[in-house]
Amino acid sequence: MNSIKFHSKALVKTIKAKAEDGLQMSEVFLVACGGSLVDLYPAKFFLMSESCLLRTDLYTANEFVHAVPRVLGERSIVILCSHSGGTPELIEAVKVAKAAGALTVTLTYNKASDIAAFSDHNVVYEWGDESSVQNNPMAITLALCLEILQQSEGYAYYDEFQEALQKIDDVVATACKKVSERAVTFAETYRNGKLFYTLSSGASYGHAYGFAICSLMEMQWLHASAIHSGEFFHGPFEVTDQKTNFIVLLNEGRTRPLDERVIVFLKRYAKNYVVIDAKELGIDLLPESVVEFFNPILFYSVLCVYREALAKIRNHPLEKRRYMDIVEY
Repeated sequence: MNSIKFHSKALVKTIKAKAEDGLQMSEVFLVACGGSLVDLYPAKFFLMSESCLLRTDLYTANEFVHAVPRVLGERSIVILCSHSGGTPELIEAVKVAKAAGALTVTLTYNKASDIAAFSDHNVVYEWGDESSVQNNPMAITLALCLEILQQSEGYAYYDEFQEALQKIDDVVATACKKVSERAVTFAETYRNGKLFYTLSSGASYGHAYGFAICSLMEMQWLHASAIHSGEFFHGPFEVTDQKTNFIVLLNEGRTRPLDERVIVFLKRYAKNYVVIDAKELGIDLLPESVVEFFNPILFYSVLCVYREALAKIRNHPLEKRRYMDIVEY
């Protein structure tokens, strides 16, 4: 049994037991920091899109601690992710959730994590080049939220979602091979770039944000900012010229027209832009009814190929830091 099924079954058992005691879950809060917060964004978009009954929100951990949602309580599920398992803000957040009586689920890569001691359910996920994306935090959180939705009110496309979870690894592996040469070209073209705007929509907006703050700002010390494709024409497009760099993550699904509108504009008024099209990379092999929720899983793995190529040509290793875990902050 893979980790998704194991942890989903354990969570379902707990939810059912609470329902039998008269406690129907009514809120799902997704809490993390940085890259881990990005991993939770697709689940937030999924529940906000598909649930009629569940209140859902995404919190950066320190804000969750300092501005606790008033509704937080015994009918709440709080899912928290910390790669190291020792992020101080996350440990405080899970303590806050537990004190309020919420059901807590933590995700971490660290088998000996500090955060596990404070949660009702702890999930140790896979990581690294050889890991299955199905058992990475983004897919696991989606799978957990699928089960929460199914138990709370049912979900018409439950079977299709499960099918997509089984297929996503093959789709991602094929896409990463397909972009290997493109990534080298990207790195050669933009090796001297100093500022990048990343754009996307739907479930993938979180990853446009993540690529900006983690891959470019943290790992390459480059200036970057994420823009929602739907907001581009409400101010940001005024910076468009022949020198500005744009990266557009083109989704497959309901919000694709938002991304396509940006691309049409860039073709006319910009020069330096890169489009990464999930459909062209094979995401449409997944069931149409749920494909949009899997775009960011594909984009994350594909953009790892791009950032590795950029790091190599710039001679700036991805793990290089000047402040993080080095100075006091």
